[in-house]
Amino acid sequence: MKQRLAMIMLAVVLAVSQVGPLWAQDATGRAQLLQFAEGMTSLTAHFQQRVLTSEGRIEDQSEGRVWLSQPHFIRWEYGGDFPELVVADGSHIYIYDEVLEQVTVKPQTDFATDSPLSLLTDIGRLDEQFEVRETGNFEGLDLLELRSRSAESEFDRVLLGLQDNELRMMAMEDAFGLRTEIHFDALERNQDLDAELFRFTPPPGVDVIGDMSPAAAADGGR
Repeated sequence: MKQRLAMIMLAVVLAVSQVGPLWAQDATGRAQLLQFAEGMTSLTAHFQQRVLTSEGRIEDQSEGRVWLSQPHFIRWEYGGDFPELVVADGSHIYIYDEVLEQVTVKPQTDFATDSPLSLLTDIGRLDEQFEVRETGNFEGLDLLELRSRSAESEFDRVLLGLQDNELRMMAMEDAFGLRTEIHFDALERNQDLDAELFRFTPPPGVDVIGDMSPAAAADGGR
């Protein structure tokens, strides 16, 4: 669950970092998003994530750090009692569960076609596949709501919270009332990131589930 949310959230970041005139409108949230995305080649941040039920009960909490480099390199680290690592190297996604001593390998193309990633990776079709609207200011954040036009979408809507021309929060709500929130701080843009951050070799002795070969990534694991 964590790794799926991480990839969906960062698909949003990857998408908005390529935003063009589509977003150049006068609305407060869109204007800030454009300012945040303009010229971004890399991003690092600390995050806090929580999952809430429809009654507001916290089901899960975690925190960690994320590194992002254009066009499709991601490193997402969860700390705490159940540490996990997600690395996307451009061809594969590696999901390492330290407690289970298990690595799951997936072609990165799977996430490019999976719902709702397919709605987020093609920014030129954003308004075609989402209803995008301003939802005002909440706790100092200007909110943009992305509501899927597809009845088959996994999430009913995605909220982006912006402040001082920075992306501070992402939230997703599904049909069962679960809300996943990620709050970002200590954001740094366009730093020189070590390429090793986006490489992963399974530790000795761990179970590897999936195919790490280049051919598997090329054909989507089929």
